[in-house]
Amino acid sequence: MNRKLNNRHIPLAVPLLLLATGLNAQPNIHSFSIGQAIDYASKNSVIVKNALLDYQIQEQSNRATTSQALPQVTGSLGFTQYWQVPVTPIQGGTFPGTTPGKVYTFPFALPYNTSAGISLKQVLFDGQVFVGLQARRASLEFYRRKEEVTEQMLRANIYKVYYQLLVARSQMSQIDANIENQRILLHSTTEMFRNGFAEQLDVDKSNVLLANLQTEKIQLQNGIDNGYLGLKVLLGMPVRDSLELTDSLTYDMVRNGVLGDDYKYSDRRDFQLMMVGKTLGEFNVKRYQKAYIPTLNFAATYQQNQYWTAFDWTAAQSWYPASFFSFSLSVPIFDGFYKAANIRQAKLQLQQTENNIDSLKNRIDNDVRQSQLQFSSALATLDFQKKNMDLAQRVYEQTRKKYEQGLGSNTEISTAFAEERTAQYNYFNALYSAIIAKVDYLNAIGKL
Repeated sequence: MNRKLNNRHIPLAVPLLLLATGLNAQPNIHSFSIGQAIDYASKNSVIVKNALLDYQIQEQSNRATTSQALPQVTGSLGFTQYWQVPVTPIQGGTFPGTTPGKVYTFPFALPYNTSAGISLKQVLFDGQVFVGLQARRASLEFYRRKEEVTEQMLRANIYKVYYQLLVARSQMSQIDANIENQRILLHSTTEMFRNGFAEQLDVDKSNVLLANLQTEKIQLQNGIDNGYLGLKVLLGMPVRDSLELTDSLTYDMVRNGVLGDDYKYSDRRDFQLMMVGKTLGEFNVKRYQKAYIPTLNFAATYQQNQYWTAFDWTAAQSWYPASFFSFSLSVPIFDGFYKAANIRQAKLQLQQTENNIDSLKNRIDNDVRQSQLQFSSALATLDFQKKNMDLAQRVYEQTRKKYEQGLGSNTEISTAFAEERTAQYNYFNALYSAIIAKVDYLNAIGKL
């Protein structure tokens, strides 16, 4: 009875053990500066991994192109059994002993044949193959630049989310300070009420303000948590891992930004990518132009053949060698203007690329100018909001002192507190707008 019961419960031990192991597994803890976060993303982000795989795929494609210019060696082994041996008809009278007018047939082969051989083929000259070999480096460069463009886009997004979390963290510290100040004020108001210097309404208003601050903190914390999840996805980090941001963001860090007009198109990754695309387009035109040139190929074959009149693997038979080599020259004469159409199409595509390069230059100029204007405006707004927040804080501190001394009203301190919170909110928005404008400017000039 006990044996059956134990056997029935044995399968449950395995999943319970696995569950216990999973519960004991600890998530990784990461403490990243902005530079470390970008380095981590360059190794773990899915889009960067796929961009690297595109580069490796092109490497294999280049190997396939190279193989066309290398010798092609093929071995062969064959066995043939004729159910009906092919014959050759001969007109009678052609050979002595034959009757004129009568048709004679002679076997063309023996019933059983075995062959073994090796063949060599080599392209001696093919213009299109040689152009393909020349374009190998440019094609690899294209995918390397494409990978850099992908990393650049990812880097800009990481900067923005990272700094957004830093601003939110500073805002959370400010809210905690506001909550602590409001608790002190609530305590003072409660004591004043007990001593007959305040009304119950004043206490209730202080409780409402404190509750509003605590609600605001909960909402901000929810936004921060979601921001961390989004940053982990960008980095390619498991969601269950712990992430801590080690950098800080201050007014002076954002303010120390130098704007200038000294930039080069070649610093932009997307411009570099398009220039490599132009080079590939030029190779494409050259490839179709080389199609008018004759191609020359070499081939050589060596074979050993064996013939049997009866199927017998054990019978000793003679092997008969055969070998040859050949050169073949293919000269294009007329193809219905097929090559001409391909050349014209490639030239038009190259012209499109050149037009896109001119358009990209104009967009870069526009991006730089817009980001300069946005950054200048954001810094001016940040300066104004910083002064306004400092002023609102001084007003609140003075109003609170008057209130605690019984020289001010609850309405005055509530108004001063609301104005301080509004000024803080506007300052943190201005701080985030300024750092994002700075990121956009650095991204526009290719220096991010």
